[in-house]
Amino acid sequence: MIQRGSRDQESIDDRKGDYIMSQTFTMDDLKRMLQERQHKMTPQRQVVLQIFLDHPGEHFSAEDVHGILRDNKSEIGLATVYRSLELLSELGILQKMEFGDGCSRYEVNRTDPSKHHHHHLICTNCGKVIEFQDDLLEPLEDDIKEKLGFTVSDHQVKFFGLCKECQEAQK
Repeated sequence: MIQRGSRDQESIDDRKGDYIMSQTFTMDDLKRMLQERQHKMTPQRQVVLQIFLDHPGEHFSAEDVHGILRDNKSEIGLATVYRSLELLSELGILQKMEFGDGCSRYEVNRTDPSKHHHHHLICTNCGKVIEFQDDLLEPLEDDIKEKLGFTVSDHQVKFFGLCKECQEAQK
């Protein structure tokens, strides 16, 4: 488990170096998405989703979410948080990710079905997670389709290494 706030998260457009404006969702949008999938917006799910709306671009584990709830004097248990995150992930409302440390993390799924999901750079020293949008694998996907007849619908790329700050600190 990581401590909340121990991972810095950034969202950058690799081609421009600018911060990306993330697609924002309202609670009404998320409620509609749940209802379209024949699920109710329970008070517990609403509180869990509100954490993600209040922290756009963050990648929270179940323990992180539970810690925030506990800090806010909520009595929602860790098991309820796990069930809510798994359901919301299965429904495609949250995106579940693994960053190589054995801990599942979640973020609001901003993926446009016609585009690929953003990718992640993960610092193995400080744990910083940097998002980037550049799709470097399109030519490979085209090659796979041409040679093997396989159409790739999505992929996730994670690069592990040292962020600029950790490299400078090691000098």
